[in-house]
Amino acid sequence: MTTRKPTILIVEDDDQIRRLLCTILQQSGYNVRPAPDGVAALDDLQAEIPDILLSDLNMPRMSGFELLPVVRQQFPTTRLVAMSSAFSGDDVPEGVVAGAFYAKASKVGALLQILETMTCPEA
Repeated sequence: MTTRKPTILIVEDDDQIRRLLCTILQQSGYNVRPAPDGVAALDDLQAEIPDILLSDLNMPRMSGFELLPVVRQQFPTTRLVAMSSAFSGDDVPEGVVAGAFYAKASKVGALLQILETMTCPEA
C-alpha cells in the first residue's frame, strides 16, 4: 500500500526561499503549491484546501500572524506550521496560531521532521 504525501501550501514572500522550499519538499515527495503572501494564500485556499499550510510570519499585505487564525477558523482540517527567522527554537512563538514552528535559519531536516510528524495519524 502506497501512502500519499500531503499537499503543502508554502506561504513565503521571499522568492528565493519560497522556490528553495518548494524544490526541497517536491524532491521529498510532497505536492507543493506556492503563495507569496497571506492574501494570495487565501485565494489559493478557495480553489483547493491543502493538508498542511507552511507560512512565514512576517510578510507584506497579510502576515502569517493574520493568516494563520483565519485558516484555522475557515479550514480546520488544514494543519498549520509557522516559520520565521525572527524566532528560534522548536516551540511555537507565543500568540502564534500553529501546531508547529520551523526556524528558517535551522536545518531543513528539522522542517522535514515536522512535516513527517504532522502527517502521522493523530499528530
